[in-house]
Amino acid sequence: MAPGSDRSVRVRVDEQVLALSNLDKVLYPETGFTKGEVIDYYTRISGVLLPHLADRPLTRKRWPNGVDRPPFFEKNAPRGTPPWVRTVTIASPGSSRGTEEVEYVIADRLATLVWLANLAALELHVPQWRVGPWGGVRQPDLLVIDLDPGPPADLASCCEVALLLRDLLDADGLQAWAKTSGAKGMQLYLPLAETSGDATTAYAKSLAGKLARQHPDLVVAQMTRAIRPGRVFLDWSQNNPAKTTIAPYSLRGVDQPTVSTPVTWEEVEGCRTPADLTFGPDEVLDRVERLGDLFEELGSTRQRLPPM
Repeated sequence: MAPGSDRSVRVRVDEQVLALSNLDKVLYPETGFTKGEVIDYYTRISGVLLPHLADRPLTRKRWPNGVDRPPFFEKNAPRGTPPWVRTVTIASPGSSRGTEEVEYVIADRLATLVWLANLAALELHVPQWRVGPWGGVRQPDLLVIDLDPGPPADLASCCEVALLLRDLLDADGLQAWAKTSGAKGMQLYLPLAETSGDATTAYAKSLAGKLARQHPDLVVAQMTRAIRPGRVFLDWSQNNPAKTTIAPYSLRGVDQPTVSTPVTWEEVEGCRTPADLTFGPDEVLDRVERLGDLFEELGSTRQRLPPM
């Protein structure tokens, strides 16, 4: 789907007719990357992206005026959501008494993805848990460790820490998959048999604490920002059911259109500079054509955490 004029263009996707607007609108001014190109990327990557969004309530980060203007997070389905878009209304995980309800969008088909891209929903964030076919909330089936570098630490520093984490996980009989955040850091994913959020959080916190004690000059496990410069913060709190993480293959709303990209452990081992593992949309599409979905096994692997 090539960028067209600024007039609305009607297209048929999944038997639904969508009106796409302002396809020539530049959303990434530094590179001239347009909304039409955003829609084109999400259309072409949908085959590997949609399985990682399936049944996960979606939080969107939207940049309707481009990444050089303020964005906003959106949890509730926006006004005018088409009736064919799947939504689920559940108690907000962040609600103190569980009384606040949110009508989440579930991106389970290409038409929904294209509709969201047309709304300039550049970033797609999902929790580590799913909902069932009737909207029931399930236990987490993923554990995520977010590696956040404090400058001058960078993505290469994250790779160094990721390898140390891999050794700890291997000692516990666990396997992890790595991806870049598409911004400055990366995440490690552990697919699990459904496990409580308390258990995944406790295990991630114990790993972070152990590594921070073993490598205090490189790793920090505390959220205090003042102690992060030059080290990599292991954010174990991403496993709180109220938290979300950038989805694999999602664009990021940074100066240039970069993508949160699954990577091999060989690539992690070989990373020397952030540029080694920084990928744009075309590069990611080429990687998927050559390598397939490096996160495909997350959908079929069910590990169990060791006793704490």
